Amino acid sequence: MTVTALPEAATGTGDLSVWPASTTRLAQGDLAVGGVSLAEAAERFSTPVYLLDEGEVRRRCRTYRDVFPDTEVLYAAKAFLSRAMVRWVREEGLGLDVCSAGELELAVTAGFPPERIVLHGNAKSPADLDNALRLGVGRIVIDSPSEITRIAAALGKRDRQKVLLRIVPGVSAGGHDKIRTGTDGQKFGLSLTDGSAQDAIERVLGRRRLLLAGLHCHIGSQITEVEPYLAALRRMVELMARIRDHHGLTLTELDLGGGHGVAYRPGEPALDLTALAHRVRTTLAASCAAAGLPVPRLLIEPGRAVVGPAGVALYRVLTVKRTGGTAFAAVDGGMSDNPRPALYGVRYAPRLVGRASTAPTRATTVVGRHCEAGDVLAAGVELPADLRPGDVLAVPVAGAYQVSMASGYNMVGRPPVVAVHQGTARLLIRRETLADLSGRDIGG
Repeated sequence: MTVTALPEAATGTGDLSVWPASTTRLAQGDLAVGGVSLAEAAERFSTPVYLLDEGEVRRRCRTYRDVFPDTEVLYAAKAFLSRAMVRWVREEGLGLDVCSAGELELAVTAGFPPERIVLHGNAKSPADLDNALRLGVGRIVIDSPSEITRIAAALGKRDRQKVLLRIVPGVSAGGHDKIRTGTDGQKFGLSLTDGSAQDAIERVLGRRRLLLAGLHCHIGSQITEVEPYLAALRRMVELMARIRDHHGLTLTELDLGGGHGVAYRPGEPALDLTALAHRVRTTLAASCAAAGLPVPRLLIEPGRAVVGPAGVALYRVLTVKRTGGTAFAAVDGGMSDNPRPALYGVRYAPRLVGRASTAPTRATTVVGRHCEAGDVLAAGVELPADLRPGDVLAVPVAGAYQVSMASGYNMVGRPPVVAVHQGTARLLIRRETLADLSGRDIGG
């Protein structure tokens, strides 16, 4: 079977190239995703609202399984997590990568096998570690020397815990400085250059109840080129060979993390998964052969590339005005439900849906409703010049790091999440209400 890189749509139209494969055109300028009209979804569930195409999520899980057949694929829960998402990932045969006791608890209570879960985090709390050990997670990724002592102490006389060491490989990659994590000078991992990685290896091996299964690295996010992964892989294999030579231990696992980039706008690059899988497989085999090592089991942790392109955000336009030569369209959401543009300059391609317009387009900056000048969702995008209050704007590639990073800023409440599949829409996460927000305030 020939497997290609994940297509961004199957519509054959360039301007829908980053939309889910199920996207179809309807009358009056509307679109359907998962067989559900976007305009009707906006009316039924109100706005802002996030739609998640279940079929697209499952298709992308299957693509990873097909492209990486001998690899343990772990979905990175931080991108987006809900009980339904846990079920989809489990049914499609992926493992799970979590970063907190909250993510872990939700996953396990939703029926995910704890032995197929990996716990991450640069600063794991006592609750994180206690829950991980109590529930029996498959692996814990050690990110700092103090965690070695804490995990060993928490284990007591219980069975051994399989761990990985997160190594900083000295490879810089990612779409922005704030999401590059493979070099020294940032908060993640154990450095090779200052000796902290080597020291951590010795300390883990000195703890009888800690089973060092392998190494882990994560070089960044929104990476669209293969070569940085290969550079990191070679350095990890070199370290595995040194561990074998100095300690007599042959590690059996190598986790290359995730960070697989997707296109947010038509024409942008995306990581070619087929090329990544082929070149990682051949480079790993060659590097291990040169070092005299058996090929370890490979693990990867995609998050954005599984769920990002499956999501669509719907907003309603509240105001349209022109100020200082710039056309602005303000919508009923913003940085409280999607902080990514304000955090690291992500750019989107919003689209008018539910109304056919014959007006020419003009450069329009779509902004949110919050009291921040930086509350900009999309700057200088082409939208119909007759855009008006009440119109619905749809933003594709909205499934990752939006709902999961949403806040309660200005007490507007976080949007609901709705699954769309085969013409049916069902609520996954309800809208956060004023009662939810005020109920937490018990002072007086």
